[in-house]
Amino acid sequence: MAEKTPTKAPNTPPTADRASHAEVADFVAKVGAMSAARTTNADERGRLLFAMDATMSRQPTWDLACQLQGEMFETVAKTGGLDVQLIYFRGFGECRASRWVSDARALAGLMTGIDCRGGHTQISKVFAHARAEHNKKKINAVVYVGDAMEEDIDKLAQKAGELGLLGCPMFLFQEGHDPMAQTAFKEFARLTKGAYARFNAGAAAELAALLRAVAAYASGGRAALKLQQGGTAKLLLEQLS
Repeated sequence: MAEKTPTKAPNTPPTADRASHAEVADFVAKVGAMSAARTTNADERGRLLFAMDATMSRQPTWDLACQLQGEMFETVAKTGGLDVQLIYFRGFGECRASRWVSDARALAGLMTGIDCRGGHTQISKVFAHARAEHNKKKINAVVYVGDAMEEDIDKLAQKAGELGLLGCPMFLFQEGHDPMAQTAFKEFARLTKGAYARFNAGAAAELAALLRAVAAYASGGRAALKLQQGGTAKLLLEQLS
């Protein structure tokens, strides 16, 4: 005999939304723990590498992604003390990186000029680039936004593990619900001692706050987080006390 489906309580969010909120809460906790453990030289600027999948599958939510990422860059500009580099891939083997800039607004403008093109993921190139840049000068955090993973997960995990050994954490945001991407992104976050969260319209405000928190983390830990407004920053600061 089939079990009776329980009646949903009023104002109870759908299962997918509850899972998303739980992932966001876990993400915040991990960022707070990393900030607490990190020591920063006040005279040294932080560095954040921002990587984007710009293949055609992301076109439907591209405007939302650009808006949220643009907000993070605006926060970087206000916070100061952080250099940012943008790297993206799309099309047939195209993978490009900007120069490192201290004026993050310039990257926001560059990002809005990028259009999506058909092609496979090139996460391996992102990892290789991150390692090469980190070997030149420490990268405090890597943010990756994507919706798919079409490469050998074992080979990528090896490269992610190498970044982890170098002390380069990855913050991975997944658009959509592709199970392969979810498995891979969570593993990359684990191997680099970073964090994972889902990226969707239902949690846009929370994820925008998380992107700002990551920028604050990379630029100066607790001192930078104090400049933030809202519940996410408050929760982070509580964990740092």
